[in-house]
Amino acid sequence: MSREIPIKRYRNIGIVAHVDAGKTTTTERVLFYTGVSHKIGEVHDGA
Repeated sequence: MSREIPIKRYRNIGIVAHVDAGKTTTTERVLFYTGVSHKIGEVHDGA
């Protein structure tokens, strides 16, 4: 079984910050603008 995306194209990142610093918001924007996610959610909506 082969991978669709070669392992050398993978990137792991970590987002670390103080509570209420916007980690989830930043992560959602990164995923949206890179095409991984198709909707920007709101933290207070739980989506």
